[in-house]
Amino acid sequence: MNLKKVLTWLVIAFVVWYVIQNPEDSAEMVRTAGTALGDAAASFSEFVSSLA
Repeated sequence: MNLKKVLTWLVIAFVVWYVIQNPEDSAEMVRTAGTALGDAAASFSEFVSSLA
């Protein structure tokens, strides 16, 4: 098994462990990321609209 696969599985295992140990913190992180992506999309849309 190569190092990349091992590291990938370790990261996945850590994420699963973190979600199980701290579900409320995990949900808040996902909400924050979703809000940031939504804000970025809205800003990009506004930028493209202003070009026309």
